[in-house]
Amino acid sequence: MIDIGIADLCVRHDGAGRALADVTLYIPAGQFCAVLGASGAGKSTLLRTVAGLVAPGEGRLLFDGTPLRPAQRRRIGLIPQDFALSGRASVARNIMAVADIGLARSFAGLYPDAERARATHLLAHLGLDETHLARRADSLSGGQQQRVAIARALLHRPAVILADEPVASLDPATGERALALIRNEARNLGATVICSLHQPALARRFADRIVMLDAGRVVFDGAPAMLDGNGIPPRIRAVAR
Repeated sequence: MIDIGIADLCVRHDGAGRALADVTLYIPAGQFCAVLGASGAGKSTLLRTVAGLVAPGEGRLLFDGTPLRPAQRRRIGLIPQDFALSGRASVARNIMAVADIGLARSFAGLYPDAERARATHLLAHLGLDETHLARRADSLSGGQQQRVAIARALLHRPAVILADEPVASLDPATGERALALIRNEARNLGATVICSLHQPALARRFADRIVMLDAGRVVFDGAPAMLDGNGIPPRIRAVAR
């Protein structure tokens, strides 16, 4: 289990203003934290920074009290907004990219039975049967590719799950199924989850905690039920509906 500490984090876009401004959060190990906000609020930048893909200009990012180490990076399951699949490769090869099976075995398609069974299990929970493993990723619809990206992130039983709009390309029923899978896997693994969403209703249903960003700043941080409390500014309340 890994906790995440973010202190006074600032990230600047090239030639522009700050994408994140003085973000400070502590996310305990095992918590499911949903991040809400309008487009351009900084949700993707926050997740990419936590994943180590964007270097912060200022501030600190700590995993279990220390800067991100290579061993910890391997324990992150990332679901990127653009899926990041190899289009010409099979679904199986895309999912197994995170498995520690060696490059030669991966190219030969020699996947361990246990890893193949887990991939099949994850895809089944996302509404894709085993026949999809042999298909090229670029033959799938956007929604199917998103489900493959989710399965890939969960395959190696990560300690941290970073999900950037993981249900954006899914219909409502499949989106709920996908978030249920992420939550259940996280609970079973004791994994910490940061999940950006555009759907406040899903955040309320699945998250332990909701963080809202506006222009790169944290404007709300609390339990889902707190969004219905008195004193919430109308602008925040409108985004949270």
